[in-house]
Amino acid sequence: MEQLIQYIEEEPTILAIPFYIITMGIENLVLWKQKRAYEVADTAASLSGGLGSLVVRFFWNFVFIWLLKLCYDAGPKHFESTPVWAAWIVLVVLDDFAFYWMHRLAHEIRFLWGTHVVHHSSQRYHLATALRQSWTAPIIETPFWLPVAFVGFPPHWILIQMSVSLLYQYWIHTETIRTLGPLEYVMNTPSHHRVHHGSNPEYIDTNYGGIFIIWDRLFKTFVPETLPVRYGLTKNLATHNWFKIQFHEFADMFRDAWRAPKLRQKLRQLFASPTALAKSE
Repeated sequence: MEQLIQYIEEEPTILAIPFYIITMGIENLVLWKQKRAYEVADTAASLSGGLGSLVVRFFWNFVFIWLLKLCYDAGPKHFESTPVWAAWIVLVVLDDFAFYWMHRLAHEIRFLWGTHVVHHSSQRYHLATALRQSWTAPIIETPFWLPVAFVGFPPHWILIQMSVSLLYQYWIHTETIRTLGPLEYVMNTPSHHRVHHGSNPEYIDTNYGGIFIIWDRLFKTFVPETLPVRYGLTKNLATHNWFKIQFHEFADMFRDAWRAPKLRQKLRQLFASPTALAKSE
């Protein structure tokens, strides 16, 4: 409980709520002058995702912190004994590495895609889209950060860095910033993340980085922005209903698994790549 209270007091995404409101207002004004202002229903669906995710994350953190502490106590070394600045550099890198693999597998395994598809469901791309988060993500993503605790980082450090990463990824959801010069080689930028949100065949399943783009370059999942991006899903939803946005893929997935005649085919519907399944239809 003490670590949860400490986390809430320092939680960047909660402290940043006024920043979200101000920056979305500025961006919407810019887009309004270009006759591309936020769409009310789409924005409302995104904000409901963000608010719901905060509520789920708050309650799930009781379990998450307990699991992180178990791994932390079982680990061989505690980074709290090293200089904070040095330990935090290592934590930033490990957190981003964990995020890359969580994010990549969320595109390559349908069960995980059932959570992540929520974030890709908008056909618009602006700062409000960043807040379109899945309510089930805090639970399903948990295992990817347990090794970070095991190598020696205390739970509240990990929670804060996860929020810092999420806050960083907020501002890259925009079309108002085109490129950032040399930073494009190392950092995840609006250009790189626009590609990630593209439903163009060339852009699907690329650019998974959180703060950095180095993992995509290293593991050959990087694609530069060259063609105009078509945002959304390959089969877009014809609704802004928040419940359907949050759970439609799970409903489709379990329906397809139920209808599959053999066990192997049922498991394939749950755990195969969504891209591969779409190509086989």
